[in-house]
Amino acid sequence: MRGWVIVLVLLVFALLPRQAHAAATLDGAAMTWPFALPFAGLLLSIALGPLLFPKFWHHHYGKIAAAWSALTLASLTWFAGGATMLESFVHAMLGEYLSFIVLLFALYTVAGGILVTGDMRGTPWTNTSVLALGTMMASVVGTTGAAMILIRPLIRANLPRPHNAHVIVFFIILVANVGGALSPLGDPPLFVGFLHGVDFFWTTKNIWLQTMIVAGILLSVFVVLDLWFFRKEPAAPSGGSAPIRVHGLMNLPLIAAIIASILMSAAWRPGVAFDVLGTRLELQNLVRDVLLVVIALLSLWLTPDEHREANGFNWEPIREVAKLFAGIFTAIIPVLAMLHAGRHGAFAWLVSIVTEPNGAPGQVAYFWFTGLMSAFLDNAPTYLLFFEVAGGDPQRLMGELSGTLAAISMGAVYMGALTYIGNAPNFMVAAIANERGINMPSFFGYLVWAGAVLIPLFLLLTFLPIAPLLNSY
Repeated sequence: MRGWVIVLVLLVFALLPRQAHAAATLDGAAMTWPFALPFAGLLLSIALGPLLFPKFWHHHYGKIAAAWSALTLASLTWFAGGATMLESFVHAMLGEYLSFIVLLFALYTVAGGILVTGDMRGTPWTNTSVLALGTMMASVVGTTGAAMILIRPLIRANLPRPHNAHVIVFFIILVANVGGALSPLGDPPLFVGFLHGVDFFWTTKNIWLQTMIVAGILLSVFVVLDLWFFRKEPAAPSGGSAPIRVHGLMNLPLIAAIIASILMSAAWRPGVAFDVLGTRLELQNLVRDVLLVVIALLSLWLTPDEHREANGFNWEPIREVAKLFAGIFTAIIPVLAMLHAGRHGAFAWLVSIVTEPNGAPGQVAYFWFTGLMSAFLDNAPTYLLFFEVAGGDPQRLMGELSGTLAAISMGAVYMGALTYIGNAPNFMVAAIANERGINMPSFFGYLVWAGAVLIPLFLLLTFLPIAPLLNSY
């Protein structure tokens, strides 16, 4: 493994420009496309590893992500010096990754303590009801929270069925993504917008119609598809008739505490901050993250162990997300630097594509490019990137450019469902389903499934008068 890392380092260094210089900040305008190769390599590893060498990947995915991260940091050291590399890395880890993973950890832990028991058979109508419930819950308790509460009972209900992977695919699309479009609590990119000045209820008031249309059509497609599979399958035994019960209800106030902590961090502005190698850590955000960890620990303390055991709860899904997304947040550093350089960077073509000849933002282009990049770059940093490309002024974006903000919001949330890495809950749901015996599609298999379902729907959303991207603005 070390030999391959050395070869890759030498290959990238051979392709990089031959001027290395130190700078106070990472100069994205002076960087060229080879700096994005480690990020591309990490994405390919995530896509192909479980497919081509599953056993090796399962045991060494953390080391593989770390190798690509080390390659990224080595290239940044060569380009800009050790001090700038360290500042960029600290900013990625403390300024972006830390809050991201702490929130996911808290939601995963607390939701994992809620146990739904009883006899539930995975019929098309039962499955559709669970998907609809999760879609409605997602904007209140977050896509991660809703997914972690409902995924295990849904898996148990569908395990006896020979065709069940499609149920989890639609669960990822609806509960782990689309359902979170109506509040900053629902999906990380909208939370990023909230922290940058977007009103809490802005998405609720401005994209509720589009979200209802997307969710309604998806549920209708699912019913037809699940009925088709269900009628081909042999009749399953009816089983017992134990009533549905919810255990671990002490975790519901803890979910409310998570929501309150997030709202507190946005409303409370003490003006106190700490500087860590150029990264500004504000007191309210540090307090929020500490509270989230305490809430998670309270859940572990208050929830009976048998509830988590019955849930099949373990730390591997969140461990996998933590390791892989640490690699993603590191390897994406040069990519974001080049994108932030705008017309002066290696991705100047992208800035031109989302801008009309008269200088106005192209709303359809923002929708598609925010969405497609969210599918592969993670939707939270992608949302922020296009938020800044569109000017970064929340008042203007909520006013005269509200169509652009809607396009960015919908693209980031909806199209985060296109791949396993578009939104963090996607990976966790797929990992839990695989562990519980459901044969989930590979990275590319899921991409084909999701693309076949979603791309026609996004085209409909873009062009048909029934759900125009632009009419409401």
